[in-house]
Amino acid sequence: MSIGRISHNDGADCPCGSGTAFGECCGRFLSGKSAPATALQLMRSRYTAYVLGAVDYILRTHHPDTIDMTDRESVSEWSHGSEWLGLEVIATERGEPSDDEGVVEFVARYQMDGKVRSHRERSRFRKLDGRWLYVDGEMVKSAPVVRGGPKIGRNDPCPCGSGKKYKKCCGR
Repeated sequence: MSIGRISHNDGADCPCGSGTAFGECCGRFLSGKSAPATALQLMRSRYTAYVLGAVDYILRTHHPDTIDMTDRESVSEWSHGSEWLGLEVIATERGEPSDDEGVVEFVARYQMDGKVRSHRERSRFRKLDGRWLYVDGEMVKSAPVVRGGPKIGRNDPCPCGSGKKYKKCCGR
């Protein structure tokens, strides 16, 4: 199936990482054969659209109340300029077929300009006329790294065992 800039085999694993064949997973949404029944399905299909460069799908699944905050050119540049490395779903809140709103927190990993990066977001979704749509997202910062041991002072003995002060050895 050719969607966006890349063709993807319906029998191949879906780029969203669900473990399901593309044609049975996100492919049916991107082709318009069916609509996502949950906010999670929509989020996974939007990630797949980024992987495949299906910018029209990304914009079509954006809620009309917030679409004006989205720039087609920026979406296209991010989609086409990245090598998408994987999707990890962190948490979901509501977003089931019987709900009208839902939240999905995820991490999308990608490589751009030779650097591996991650995009962690809490995305909000809302139903409009029975269809799930992306409303907006809030970036989630990673937890700060906490040192496991005590801080080594400049004048403390170097932990490498040289017998020198840390500032004169490994602390340079």
